[in-house]
Amino acid sequence: EMIYRHVAVIDGEMVHFEILDTAGQEDSLQIEEKIKWGDGFAVVYSVTDRCSFDEVMRLCFLINHLHGSPKRGGAAEQPPVVIVGNKKDLQFDRMVSTQDGENLSKALKIPFYEIS
Repeated sequence: EMIYRHVAVIDGEMVHFEILDTAGQEDSLQIEEKIKWGDGFAVVYSVTDRCSFDEVMRLCFLINHLHGSPKRGGAAEQPPVVIVGNKKDLQFDRMVSTQDGENLSKALKIPFYEIS
């Protein structure tokens, strides 16, 4: 588990990012606390690991549930979420097809990307 910090200028405004890489090592209570901490999420799985892909739907639903309840006096606002298939370059070890990722993305109405 690591926290990475990054500063970027977006639309002329300086934005400070703190990126928590959980590396899939947490239990249910820990992951809920980390999801509450976040303002946006990249749910990353390895295309060479079917089990990591199978966790994507659960994590996306958990994000939706934890951020879906209305905040004090205001309407609930969902954080930005993207699904990312990692290790795209390892074609011979692939266990999750691009089509699998695209289908899940469409079902959850969340953007999808594959990267190396």
